[in-house]
Amino acid sequence: MGRNRKRSKLANRAIAASAALVLGGGGVIAANVYASAGQGWGRAPQQQRPVITAAQQLSTIDCPEVANGLRAVPDRARVEVDQELAAMDSQITQAYQRFAEEKDQVQRDGSYADNAILRPLKDKRTAAIGRIVIAIDRVAQRPQGLEALASCTLRSDDSTQVKTQNGQGQGQGQGQNQGQGQPPGQGQGQGQGQGQGQGQGQGGNGPVASDFVDIQSVRPNVRQPRKLRGASRGTFTTDCGRNENGKFNPDNVIVAPGVSNGAHHMHDYVGNQANDAFASDDDLADGATTCRNQGDRSTYYWPVLRLQNGQNENDADADGGGRDRNVGEILTPAQVTLNFTGSPVSRVTAMPRFLRIITGDAKAFTNGTANANASWSCTGFENRQLKDKYPICPQGSDVVRTFTFQSCWDGQNTDSANHRTHVAFAGANGRCPQGFRAIPQLVQRIVYDVPPGTVFAVDSFPEQLHKPVTDHGDFINVFDNRLMRQLVNCVNSGRRCA
Repeated sequence: MGRNRKRSKLANRAIAASAALVLGGGGVIAANVYASAGQGWGRAPQQQRPVITAAQQLSTIDCPEVANGLRAVPDRARVEVDQELAAMDSQITQAYQRFAEEKDQVQRDGSYADNAILRPLKDKRTAAIGRIVIAIDRVAQRPQGLEALASCTLRSDDSTQVKTQNGQGQGQGQGQNQGQGQPPGQGQGQGQGQGQGQGQGQGGNGPVASDFVDIQSVRPNVRQPRKLRGASRGTFTTDCGRNENGKFNPDNVIVAPGVSNGAHHMHDYVGNQANDAFASDDDLADGATTCRNQGDRSTYYWPVLRLQNGQNENDADADGGGRDRNVGEILTPAQVTLNFTGSPVSRVTAMPRFLRIITGDAKAFTNGTANANASWSCTGFENRQLKDKYPICPQGSDVVRTFTFQSCWDGQNTDSANHRTHVAFAGANGRCPQGFRAIPQLVQRIVYDVPPGTVFAVDSFPEQLHKPVTDHGDFINVFDNRLMRQLVNCVNSGRRCA
C-alpha cells in the first residue's frame, strides 16, 4: 500500500484541540490521540454493565460477545456462523457511527438513543442470532440462550474503569494504571501516570490522555516460572521481515473467513503473502512468504500502529481505515522478532499444520480483560509490562509491543468455535491444563521508533476507542513438516537456532 500523507481538516481540528501529557522528566507530549481494537472471542463470564451517571459522558456502545455463548460450532455450520458473527460486528460499527455523529442529541435525550440506535441494533442482532441458531440446528443440537445476548447498552469511557474477569470495574482515578500481569507467569505491576485532560485523536474517538503512562513510573512486574530439570530450553527464531513491502488489509481469515473488512481495522502482515479474507489452507500452503527460510509460510499479523501527527494514509476514505475511524500515518516497525520457545517443565510437541491461534482480545474494552494478553513497554524497561496503558518512553527508548501466544494444544483441533478453546496458556507453574500438550510458544516482539512528541495508537473496532488493552495478534502455522521437526528438536535440545 502506498503512502499518501496529507493533513486533513479533521486532523487539524484534532491537533488544535489536543490535550497534554506531562511527563515525570518535565517533557510534554501532545495528546492528539485516537483509538484501537480488534476482535474478542474469549469465554469471559457474563459481564455486569457499568452504571452511567448523569455526570458521565456516554462514549461508546457495549454489546455482549455472542461468540462467547457458543460452546461448539459444527464444521458444516462454521462458515455461516462466522459470517453472521462478522455481520454483527458491522452492525455495531454502523450503530456506533450514528451514535458518534449524534452524540449531543443522545446526551440530551436518553429516549432518542434507545429509539434511534439501541432498538434497531437489537432487532438486527436478534435476526442474526436467529440465523446462527438455524444454521447450527440443521446439523447439531440447537444452541440455547443466545437471544439474551442481543441487547446492547451505551457506556462512558471511564479511563481507568476497565472490567476485570469477574465483570467488576477497577482503577484509582484518571491517569493511574493498575497493570494486571500479562499471560500466566508475567506477574502484576502498578504505575502512576500523569495524564491530564481528555484530548481526542484524529478519529475523534480516543485514545485519551489517561490511556498513557510514563514507563519510568511503573514498577518491574515480569515474573517467569522456574524451569525444572525436564524443561525445553531452546529457542528457534524465524526472520520474516518488518512488512517493508506494506501488505495491509482489514480482513481476518481466522475470525471472519470470506468477509471483506471483517476486522474493521488494518492489519500488518509478515510471512505469508496470500492472507486475506478468502484465503483457504491450500492458498496459504501455496502462497509466497517474506520469511527468510522458505519452509516457513506461516502468517503473522497484528493491528497497525498509527502516529497521530496529522498525516493521513491513502486509506483515509477506505474500509478499515478512515471509514472505521482508523486514521493517521501507519508506522512501519523498526524491528520484528519472532521466537518460538519451550516449556519450563517438559519437552514440546510439534504444532499441527494450519493451527490457528489468537492472543489478546480486540474487544477487551467492552468484553473485559479475561483474554487481554498483549503488552506494551519500552526498550530498556522491558521488565515493566503494561496491558491497559500505552507507554510514554524516555528519550532514546523505543516503544515495544509483545504478543505471547498460547503454548498448550488440545491435541485434536486446529481451531474452535470461539477460536480460543483448542489452545490454552500454561498455568503459573508452567504446566498445561489436563488434556493439553505443550507446543512451541510463539513470542512476537515488535519495536517502533516513535518520533519525539508524537502520540500513537493501534487500530481498532471504532467502538473500542483505540484502547491499548484491545491489542492482539494472530498466527496460522504453515511450517512445512521438515522445518517444524527442526524447530521442535532445536527447542527440546536447548539450542538457539534460526
